[in-house]
Amino acid sequence: MADQADVESALAAIIANALYPQGTAAACVLGFTCRVYRGLPNAPGLDADLANGVMHVSVIAAPVTVKNVTRYPRRWVTVAPVPATLTVTVSGETATFAGACYAGQLAGIAVNGALFPYAVQANDSPPTVASNLAALVASAGVLVDYAGSSVTVPGAGKFLARVVAGAGALQEIKRQVQDFKISLWCPDPSSRDKAAPVLDQLLAEQRFLPLADGSSARMIYVGTETSDMGADATLYRRDITYSAEYPTTLSQMTPAMLFGTVSLQEAGVLIENPQD
Repeated sequence: MADQADVESALAAIIANALYPQGTAAACVLGFTCRVYRGLPNAPGLDADLANGVMHVSVIAAPVTVKNVTRYPRRWVTVAPVPATLTVTVSGETATFAGACYAGQLAGIAVNGALFPYAVQANDSPPTVASNLAALVASAGVLVDYAGSSVTVPGAGKFLARVVAGAGALQEIKRQVQDFKISLWCPDPSSRDKAAPVLDQLLAEQRFLPLADGSSARMIYVGTETSDMGADATLYRRDITYSAEYPTTLSQMTPAMLFGTVSLQEAGVLIENPQD
């Protein structure tokens, strides 16, 4: 099922992919460092980065009321299969991604029972898939190393990685519209002027944003606001707001189960069999 965290994660992913098409281990296309994340920036960290010419891009649900637009009947709808073109190999505590990326595939890492799924976007590549998964793992406070198309979790007691792509079905149980704010926190006007058109065009192209449950969010432009906080703050900001209409769903995805368990009953004894 999708909620606002899935929309925020998908928006942060396509922005990071556009700024770092070879992953965050490579250089940013803008020519200076950018940090992309969900939530508002930490003030001391932001001030230090701005002083060093580092730009932040934050993604957060806007503080407005969510609108209930539930209107479709509850019925199962078949999800068209997508090409299974992205692959992953695991060696010890390292997962390495390869192949081609298409929206609709789901990549994920499991670390000591904690699951980190990532909905592959149309502008992804193996390095950006690895980069985005590494960011998800790091956001949970887990030590992770990332290089090229590989993600390593040192000291993981149990480490799994998978990519799935398969047909299935979704049943929509409710639908909502919510505004999301993409904020550019820039150290000077020139960096803002360079970054804003790139992200503005990228977001305008996203009519439908793929989400991790196999559904999509319809994106509609709401508005843009520019603010300068003054020379003392050294902060030049631009907010781009989009509304997202997205469903909450039940799913029956086969064989697109990324991680799970199967229960077997043998001679009256329940056995839990992790599918790894």
